[in-house]
Amino acid sequence: MTEPVTVLCPYCGTSFETVADCSAGNQTYYEDCTLCCHPILFHLKVDENGKLLHLETLRDDE
Repeated sequence: MTEPVTVLCPYCGTSFETVADCSAGNQTYYEDCTLCCHPILFHLKVDENGKLLHLETLRDDE
């Protein structure tokens, strides 16, 4: 189960669309910003049915 999401890069402030894969449950992973290419740390929380509850994006250098 994938869900399109719009996120804001914590480095350059650019918003971009990506896809969150909710089928694997709660996850922590990295994805590069489409503009500045910095690695963004994603924390994905889903419910027991695979529905996206919360997506947090953080800088990798904090």
